[in-house]
Amino acid sequence: MAVDAPQKEAKGGKKGLRRPKRRISIRIDMTPMVDIAFLLLIFYMVTTIFAAPQAMEINLPPKEKGEERGKVKRRNLLNIYVDGQGDIYYDIGRELTTDEDIKIPWPIPADSIRDLFARYNWERPKLNTLLIIHPDAKYVKMVDLLDEIEVVENVLRHNEEFTKSYKEANPDAGKFSFRYAIDHWTERHDKKIKKAYEAYGGGGD
Repeated sequence: MAVDAPQKEAKGGKKGLRRPKRRISIRIDMTPMVDIAFLLLIFYMVTTIFAAPQAMEINLPPKEKGEERGKVKRRNLLNIYVDGQGDIYYDIGRELTTDEDIKIPWPIPADSIRDLFARYNWERPKLNTLLIIHPDAKYVKMVDLLDEIEVVENVLRHNEEFTKSYKEANPDAGKFSFRYAIDHWTERHDKKIKKAYEAYGGGGD
């Protein structure tokens, strides 16, 4: 803050009993304030922690030479489809190759997926789940499905009745592990979902 010296009054003014007051003009120097603002800006830029990218770890089984793929029975294969709009469908059984025999999957709300996973894993201890996601679907849809799988796995692992039935059906296996895989979306899946649109509606245009 700077203070300017008072200006002298011009001579010849009116004389009175009171002496005229001297006015002092005040001028604020903003230069130090600018320096402080830049220092604070640099401080916050250096000390601020930005949001770290979120990543999901998926443990894959080791690939051994000469290993043969195990056969899965139709009744033990649960197919989950996520179309380009994010709608979810499911069916049980292997996918048939002929167009005439394509099985129409059933639609299911996203908030019912957890119950679906728990029910089928309970009824079929050798269940395998196949996630088939359209390339146009949002990435968060896959993340939500994997989260539901993790929740169901933790719940069933702590259920004594399920653990007993699971060990009886899988004597060579250790603790319960949710068996699932992610498959590529193909033209055959487009045909299956198209049939579902025709049967149940949906799919936009």
